[in-house]
Amino acid sequence: MNSLELISKLYKPYRITRLSKCTIIDSTEGSFVIKPKCGKDIKELFNYLKSRDFNGFPEIVDESRDDVYIYEYIEPTDYPKEQKALDMVKLISSLHAKTTYEKSVTEDKFKEIYDNIDTNLRYFKSEYDKYIDEFEGEVFMSPSHYLFMRNASKLLNQIAFCKSKLDDWYETVKNKRTTRVALIHNNLSLDHYLKNNKEVLVSWDKSTRDTPILDMYGFYQKEALNLDFSSLIKNYQKYYPLNEEELNLFLIMLCMPHKIEFKGDEFISCASIQKELDYVFKTEELVRPYYLKDDEKQQ
Repeated sequence: MNSLELISKLYKPYRITRLSKCTIIDSTEGSFVIKPKCGKDIKELFNYLKSRDFNGFPEIVDESRDDVYIYEYIEPTDYPKEQKALDMVKLISSLHAKTTYEKSVTEDKFKEIYDNIDTNLRYFKSEYDKYIDEFEGEVFMSPSHYLFMRNASKLLNQIAFCKSKLDDWYETVKNKRTTRVALIHNNLSLDHYLKNNKEVLVSWDKSTRDTPILDMYGFYQKEALNLDFSSLIKNYQKYYPLNEEELNLFLIMLCMPHKIEFKGDEFISCASIQKELDYVFKTEELVRPYYLKDDEKQQ
Protein backbone atom coordinates (compact mmCIF):
# COMPACT_ATOMS: atom_id res chain seq x y z
CA MET A 1 0.00 0.00 0.00
CA ASN A 2 1.51 3.34 -1.04
CA SER A 3 1.44 6.43 1.16
CA LEU A 4 -1.48 8.06 -0.68
CA GLU A 5 -3.63 4.97 -0.21
CA LEU A 6 -2.70 4.80 3.47
CA ILE A 7 -3.37 8.51 3.95
CA SER A 8 -6.73 8.10 2.21
CA LYS A 9 -7.67 5.42 4.73
CA LEU A 10 -6.59 7.59 7.67
CA TYR A 11 -8.12 10.89 6.56
CA LYS A 12 -11.06 9.52 4.54
CA PRO A 13 -11.07 12.38 2.03
CA TYR A 14 -14.23 13.26 0.15
CA ARG A 15 -12.22 14.91 -2.62
CA ILE A 16 -8.72 14.31 -4.02
CA THR A 17 -7.15 16.81 -6.42
CA ARG A 18 -3.96 15.82 -8.20
CA LEU A 19 -1.60 18.58 -9.31
CA SER A 20 1.74 18.31 -11.09
CA LYS A 21 3.91 17.48 -8.07
CA CYS A 22 1.47 17.28 -5.20
CA THR A 23 -1.97 16.08 -4.19
CA ILE A 24 -4.62 18.02 -2.27
CA ILE A 25 -7.04 16.07 -0.11
CA ASP A 26 -10.21 17.54 1.38
CA SER A 27 -11.60 15.64 4.36
CA THR A 28 -13.83 16.18 7.34
CA GLU A 29 -10.65 16.81 9.35
CA GLY A 30 -9.56 19.60 7.03
CA SER A 31 -7.60 20.06 3.81
CA PHE A 32 -4.02 18.93 3.37
CA VAL A 33 -1.29 18.88 0.73
CA ILE A 34 0.71 15.73 0.07
CA LYS A 35 4.07 16.21 -1.62
CA PRO A 36 6.88 13.71 -2.34
CA LYS A 37 10.08 14.06 -0.35
CA CYS A 38 12.97 15.25 -2.48
CA GLY A 39 15.98 14.23 -0.41
CA LYS A 40 16.19 17.61 1.35
CA ASP A 41 15.22 17.60 5.03
CA ILE A 42 12.42 20.17 4.83
CA LYS A 43 11.52 19.72 8.49
CA GLU A 44 15.07 20.67 9.52
CA LEU A 45 14.97 23.62 7.12
CA PHE A 46 11.71 24.91 8.60
CA ASN A 47 13.06 24.51 12.13
CA TYR A 48 16.04 26.65 11.15
CA LEU A 49 13.74 29.31 9.68
CA LYS A 50 11.68 29.33 12.88
CA SER A 51 14.87 29.87 14.87
CA ARG A 52 15.51 32.93 12.69
CA ASP A 53 11.99 34.23 13.40
CA PHE A 54 10.81 33.57 9.83
CA ASN A 55 7.48 31.77 9.52
CA GLY A 56 6.61 32.24 5.86
CA PHE A 57 6.17 28.55 5.07
CA PRO A 58 3.34 26.00 5.41
CA GLU A 59 3.29 23.88 8.54
CA ILE A 60 4.17 20.19 8.18
CA VAL A 61 1.30 18.13 9.58
CA ASP A 62 2.95 14.73 9.19
CA GLU A 63 6.58 13.89 8.35
CA SER A 64 6.59 10.26 9.52
CA ARG A 65 6.36 8.62 6.11
CA ASP A 66 9.47 7.86 4.10
CA ASP A 67 8.28 9.20 0.77
CA VAL A 68 5.94 12.15 1.42
CA TYR A 69 5.33 15.18 3.60
CA ILE A 70 1.80 16.21 4.56
CA TYR A 71 1.37 19.99 4.78
CA GLU A 72 -1.44 22.23 5.90
CA TYR A 73 -3.46 23.52 2.96
CA ILE A 74 -3.68 27.27 2.44
CA GLU A 75 -6.42 28.48 0.13
CA PRO A 76 -4.84 31.16 -2.09
CA THR A 77 -6.49 34.57 -2.30
CA ASP A 78 -7.22 35.82 -5.80
CA TYR A 79 -5.93 39.39 -6.22
CA PRO A 80 -3.96 41.39 -8.84
CA LYS A 81 -0.60 39.86 -9.71
CA GLU A 82 1.15 43.23 -9.36
CA GLN A 83 0.06 43.47 -5.72
CA LYS A 84 0.84 39.81 -5.18
CA ALA A 85 4.37 40.37 -6.53
CA LEU A 86 4.92 43.26 -4.11
CA ASP A 87 3.78 41.13 -1.18
CA MET A 88 5.99 38.24 -2.25
CA VAL A 89 9.04 40.47 -2.67
CA LYS A 90 8.53 41.87 0.83
CA LEU A 91 8.38 38.32 2.20
CA ILE A 92 11.51 37.19 0.35
CA SER A 93 13.40 40.28 1.55
CA SER A 94 12.44 39.29 5.10
CA LEU A 95 13.77 35.77 4.49
CA HIS A 96 17.10 37.18 3.30
CA ALA A 97 17.36 39.73 6.09
CA LYS A 98 16.76 37.13 8.80
CA THR A 99 19.17 34.50 7.44
CA THR A 100 22.09 36.64 6.22
CA TYR A 101 25.65 36.17 7.40
CA GLU A 102 29.17 36.87 6.17
CA LYS A 103 30.97 33.85 4.72
CA SER A 104 34.68 33.47 4.14
CA VAL A 105 35.59 32.61 0.53
CA THR A 106 38.74 31.52 -1.22
CA GLU A 107 40.70 33.96 -3.34
CA ASP A 108 39.41 32.42 -6.57
CA LYS A 109 35.69 32.67 -5.67
CA PHE A 110 35.06 35.98 -7.43
CA LYS A 111 37.38 35.01 -10.28
CA GLU A 112 35.20 31.95 -10.85
CA ILE A 113 32.07 34.12 -11.07
CA TYR A 114 33.88 36.49 -13.43
CA ASP A 115 35.09 33.67 -15.68
CA ASN A 116 31.64 32.05 -15.86
CA ILE A 117 29.94 35.27 -16.94
CA ASP A 118 32.78 36.21 -19.29
CA THR A 119 32.59 32.77 -20.95
CA ASN A 120 28.85 33.21 -21.51
CA LEU A 121 29.38 36.67 -23.02
CA ARG A 122 32.03 35.33 -25.38
CA TYR A 123 29.72 32.50 -26.41
CA PHE A 124 26.82 34.80 -27.23
CA LYS A 125 29.06 37.22 -29.12
CA SER A 126 30.39 34.32 -31.18
CA GLU A 127 26.84 33.14 -31.90
CA TYR A 128 25.64 36.60 -32.92
CA ASP A 129 28.72 37.20 -35.10
CA LYS A 130 28.11 33.87 -36.81
CA TYR A 131 24.51 34.85 -37.61
CA ILE A 132 25.64 38.25 -38.93
CA ASP A 133 28.22 36.67 -41.26
CA GLU A 134 25.64 34.18 -42.49
CA PHE A 135 22.73 36.56 -43.02
CA GLU A 136 24.43 39.62 -44.47
CA GLY A 137 25.18 37.77 -47.69
CA GLU A 138 21.53 36.91 -48.31
CA VAL A 139 19.86 38.72 -51.21
CA PHE A 140 16.35 38.23 -49.83
CA MET A 141 16.28 37.82 -46.07
CA SER A 142 13.56 35.93 -44.30
CA PRO A 143 11.51 37.99 -41.80
CA SER A 144 13.35 36.44 -38.83
CA HIS A 145 16.79 37.08 -40.35
CA TYR A 146 15.84 40.67 -41.18
CA LEU A 147 14.51 41.24 -37.64
CA PHE A 148 17.76 39.96 -36.18
CA MET A 149 20.01 41.95 -38.52
CA ARG A 150 18.07 45.15 -37.91
CA ASN A 151 18.80 44.82 -34.19
CA ALA A 152 22.18 43.06 -34.26
CA SER A 153 24.13 46.15 -33.25
CA LYS A 154 21.85 46.57 -30.22
CA LEU A 155 22.51 43.01 -29.12
CA LEU A 156 26.28 43.33 -29.60
CA ASN A 157 26.28 46.63 -27.68
CA GLN A 158 24.48 44.87 -24.84
CA ILE A 159 27.25 42.28 -24.67
CA ALA A 160 29.94 44.98 -24.73
CA PHE A 161 28.12 46.85 -21.95
CA CYS A 162 27.97 43.71 -19.78
CA LYS A 163 31.66 43.02 -20.38
CA SER A 164 32.65 46.56 -19.39
CA LYS A 165 30.56 46.48 -16.21
CA LEU A 166 31.80 42.98 -15.39
CA ASP A 167 35.41 44.17 -15.57
CA ASP A 168 34.57 47.12 -13.30
CA TRP A 169 32.82 44.82 -10.83
CA TYR A 170 35.74 42.39 -10.68
CA GLU A 171 38.20 45.18 -9.93
CA THR A 172 36.20 46.06 -6.81
CA VAL A 173 35.88 42.50 -5.46
CA LYS A 174 39.00 40.61 -6.56
CA ASN A 175 40.76 41.15 -3.22
CA LYS A 176 37.75 40.44 -0.99
CA ARG A 177 37.78 37.32 1.15
CA THR A 178 34.22 37.42 2.47
CA THR A 179 30.82 37.61 0.86
CA ARG A 180 27.26 37.90 2.10
CA VAL A 181 25.07 34.82 1.84
CA ALA A 182 21.53 34.02 2.93
CA LEU A 183 19.01 31.21 2.79
CA ILE A 184 17.45 31.63 -0.64
CA HIS A 185 14.23 30.04 -1.87
CA ASN A 186 15.79 29.48 -5.31
CA ASN A 187 12.48 28.77 -7.05
CA LEU A 188 10.66 32.06 -6.73
CA SER A 189 7.43 32.49 -8.70
CA LEU A 190 3.97 33.91 -8.17
CA ASP A 191 2.61 30.34 -8.12
CA HIS A 192 4.79 29.59 -5.11
CA TYR A 193 3.44 32.45 -3.01
CA LEU A 194 0.15 31.94 -1.14
CA LYS A 195 -1.67 34.41 1.03
CA ASN A 196 -4.82 34.07 3.07
CA ASN A 197 -4.90 34.17 6.88
CA LYS A 198 -1.10 33.83 6.61
CA GLU A 199 1.42 34.29 3.81
CA VAL A 200 3.81 31.53 2.80
CA LEU A 201 6.25 30.43 0.17
CA VAL A 202 5.86 26.84 -0.98
CA SER A 203 8.12 24.51 -2.97
CA TRP A 204 11.32 24.77 -0.92
CA ASP A 205 12.99 21.75 -2.55
CA LYS A 206 15.63 23.87 -4.34
CA SER A 207 16.42 26.17 -1.42
CA THR A 208 20.09 26.69 -0.58
CA ARG A 209 22.53 29.16 0.96
CA ASP A 210 23.96 31.52 -1.62
CA THR A 211 24.06 35.15 -2.68
CA PRO A 212 20.61 36.68 -2.10
CA ILE A 213 20.49 38.27 -5.57
CA LEU A 214 19.72 34.87 -7.11
CA ASP A 215 16.10 34.91 -5.91
CA MET A 216 15.23 38.23 -7.56
CA TYR A 217 17.29 37.31 -10.64
CA GLY A 218 15.36 34.05 -11.10
CA PHE A 219 12.05 35.83 -10.61
CA TYR A 220 13.03 38.47 -13.19
CA GLN A 221 13.78 35.78 -15.76
CA LYS A 222 10.23 34.47 -15.38
CA GLU A 223 8.29 37.74 -15.19
CA ALA A 224 10.47 40.47 -16.75
CA LEU A 225 7.95 41.29 -19.46
CA ASN A 226 4.89 41.02 -17.24
CA LEU A 227 5.64 43.17 -14.18
CA ASP A 228 7.10 46.56 -13.26
CA PHE A 229 10.38 45.47 -11.71
CA SER A 230 11.51 49.00 -11.01
CA SER A 231 9.07 49.24 -8.10
CA LEU A 232 9.67 45.62 -7.07
CA ILE A 233 13.43 46.08 -6.77
CA LYS A 234 12.98 49.34 -4.88
CA ASN A 235 10.62 47.63 -2.44
CA TYR A 236 12.99 44.70 -2.04
CA GLN A 237 15.86 47.07 -1.24
CA LYS A 238 13.70 48.98 1.19
CA TYR A 239 13.69 45.93 3.47
CA TYR A 240 16.96 44.33 2.37
CA PRO A 241 19.41 46.84 0.85
CA LEU A 242 21.93 45.27 -1.50
CA ASN A 243 25.49 46.41 -1.03
CA GLU A 244 27.33 47.95 -3.98
CA GLU A 245 29.02 44.77 -5.18
CA GLU A 246 25.76 42.78 -4.97
CA LEU A 247 23.78 45.42 -6.82
CA ASN A 248 26.37 45.71 -9.59
CA LEU A 249 26.52 41.95 -10.11
CA PHE A 250 22.72 41.75 -10.04
CA LEU A 251 22.39 44.40 -12.77
CA ILE A 252 25.04 42.68 -14.90
CA MET A 253 23.20 39.38 -14.62
CA LEU A 254 19.91 41.02 -15.62
CA CYS A 255 21.57 42.46 -18.74
CA MET A 256 23.02 39.13 -19.84
CA PRO A 257 21.78 38.09 -23.31
CA HIS A 258 19.79 34.96 -24.01
CA LYS A 259 20.19 32.35 -26.69
CA ILE A 260 18.50 33.17 -29.98
CA GLU A 261 17.36 30.21 -32.06
CA PHE A 262 15.94 30.20 -35.56
CA LYS A 263 13.20 27.61 -35.83
CA GLY A 264 11.84 26.13 -39.02
CA ASP A 265 8.63 28.10 -38.58
CA GLU A 266 9.12 31.81 -39.38
CA PHE A 267 6.29 32.91 -37.13
CA ILE A 268 7.81 31.11 -34.13
CA SER A 269 11.29 32.43 -34.95
CA CYS A 270 10.11 36.04 -35.21
CA ALA A 271 8.14 35.75 -31.99
CA SER A 272 11.16 34.28 -30.19
CA ILE A 273 13.53 37.01 -31.43
CA GLN A 274 11.05 39.78 -30.62
CA LYS A 275 10.65 38.41 -27.10
CA GLU A 276 14.42 38.61 -26.60
CA LEU A 277 14.51 42.14 -27.99
CA ASP A 278 11.68 43.17 -25.67
CA TYR A 279 13.69 41.75 -22.78
CA VAL A 280 16.80 43.72 -23.84
CA PHE A 281 14.92 47.00 -24.20
CA LYS A 282 12.99 46.63 -20.97
CA THR A 283 16.11 45.64 -19.02
CA GLU A 284 18.03 48.58 -20.43
CA GLU A 285 15.27 50.89 -19.24
CA LEU A 286 15.33 49.23 -15.82
CA VAL A 287 19.09 49.47 -15.19
CA ARG A 288 19.76 52.87 -16.79
CA PRO A 289 18.80 54.93 -13.68
CA TYR A 290 21.29 53.01 -11.53
CA TYR A 291 24.18 53.76 -13.88
CA LEU A 292 23.10 57.36 -14.31
CA LYS A 293 23.46 57.74 -10.54
CA ASP A 294 26.99 56.31 -10.76
CA ASP A 295 27.88 58.73 -13.54
CA GLU A 296 26.61 61.66 -11.45
CA LYS A 297 28.73 60.53 -8.47
CA GLN A 298 31.86 60.44 -10.65
CA GLN A 299 31.33 63.96 -12.02
